Amino acid sequence: MQDQKEHFRHILLFYYRKGKNAVQARKKLCEIYGEGILTVRQCQNWFSKFRSDNFDIKDAPRSGRPVEADEDKIKALIEANRRITTREIATRLNLSNSTVHDHMKRLGFVSKLDIWVPHVLKEKDLLCRIDICDSLLKREENDSFLKRIVTGDEKWIVYDNIKRELNEPAQRTSKNNIHKKVMLSVWWDFKGVVFFELLPNNCTINSEVYCNQLDKLNNSIKQKRPELINRKGVVFHHDNAKAHMSLMTRQKLLQLGWEVLPHPPYSPDLAPSDYHLFRSLQNSLNDKTFTSNEDVKNYLDQFFANKDQKFYERGIMLLPKRWQYVLDHNGQYVIK
Repeated sequence: MQDQKEHFRHILLFYYRKGKNAVQARKKLCEIYGEGILTVRQCQNWFSKFRSDNFDIKDAPRSGRPVEADEDKIKALIEANRRITTREIATRLNLSNSTVHDHMKRLGFVSKLDIWVPHVLKEKDLLCRIDICDSLLKREENDSFLKRIVTGDEKWIVYDNIKRELNEPAQRTSKNNIHKKVMLSVWWDFKGVVFFELLPNNCTINSEVYCNQLDKLNNSIKQKRPELINRKGVVFHHDNAKAHMSLMTRQKLLQLGWEVLPHPPYSPDLAPSDYHLFRSLQNSLNDKTFTSNEDVKNYLDQFFANKDQKFYERGIMLLPKRWQYVLDHNGQYVIK
């Protein structure tokens, strides 16, 4: 991340020496790397520094709490769980939410559909997105498969969904609620939810748990979608989470005989659960509180049942439009 920041400053210095002003230099940067990579104020500060004949592009040493230590811990938490919230990070590291937001920005992370991904994708990741979206679009044109897709993912459901001020220290909130959460695993298709479950307390997804879930899902497909088993077969979609990509999981999917749809890394914008189902679910959860896993399950039963087939079908049928967007925008994230 430090190398990336210095790279941007080299570019600013280049434009300064070319006679551009801070606003013009920022515009050039944003055209290449995306809006928001640097603020106008940041560019103006660096241009002011250059005008004073100070061309050192490295950050000055800072006093107080070591920033690097906090950011190393934050990176470790994100690598372990890309769905972790700033509130959870703030609580674990005894920081304010606003401090966590500042660290995230410096580290180059941005939240896309509640998942932390790089603000600027590497060229290999952009090319991977383009290649996969191109192949899936061509396939759909020649042999429509969208109604064979069964897609799924995991989402933490927290007991306390009350919104709080950005700069409110997390440690002031109720510890009885803020630490309580349960993991939802759900799979669905264009008709509706095929299977979901809440994991036991303190249980997270690993390869063994995930493979057991796939067996349960297979039984539900046989009961609820026998046409998928008896005809062309399941086209299974999930993201690149560690448990999803393990050798044990791959062997299980081969045993089940499901075709697995390719999914590019850092691409929640191409995962129907993230861009459609979980967005709607999270909107409904805002300001809700729960006291037990049973409360959560009852709420989810009602939420999934109240959505008609058109809701689920819309989520799946948006895929070609999103694949096309990636092709039209050189692999960049799909804008909401």
